[in-house]
Amino acid sequence: MSNKKPKLKNLKTRLQGSDKSVIIVGSIIATFIATSPYLFYLYESVPNTETWETFLFTYKSVGYHDANVVMWLLTGKLIPLIFLLIWFLTCRHWWYHTILVPIAMYIYQVFGLFNDDLSYIDELQLIYLVPVMAIVVPSIYLIRAKMFDRLNTANKSFQELEDEFMIKPTSLWGKIKQYF
Repeated sequence: MSNKKPKLKNLKTRLQGSDKSVIIVGSIIATFIATSPYLFYLYESVPNTETWETFLFTYKSVGYHDANVVMWLLTGKLIPLIFLLIWFLTCRHWWYHTILVPIAMYIYQVFGLFNDDLSYIDELQLIYLVPVMAIVVPSIYLIRAKMFDRLNTANKSFQELEDEFMIKPTSLWGKIKQYF
């Protein structure tokens, strides 16, 4: 009996430590989401000139000739991209890999924004998404087919199958490591 108490106490201490990190990460995410309207309007602090000079860097707008417009476009793409990344990293459903498609689209748009030849911004982005979609869409279909096959051959509920296919890393870093 005395051997079980220290093990339970150690387990309780480990769980409390992980609860603190979950609360901290959750608080950071919640704060970001709550302040996102203010983050979106940060572009208004950028001057309406071709060159924007700060103590950290100097940005020269080649294609738009207005740094304010470029920063407006950048915040319009970065804020949804960050929301999608948060959703991807916190989603617990079996289909969460499909979120990679809009993430890839926004990443290509951000890179295209800073391209020197800005005449074709947001054009032909779908061609670059084909490799991502060629991996994500069939893998989601195969997982779905496997789930429905098991659903028809076993006496499990859909929720039990979803839980079985769910990958549960122990930390945020563990979830990131499973993709690379």
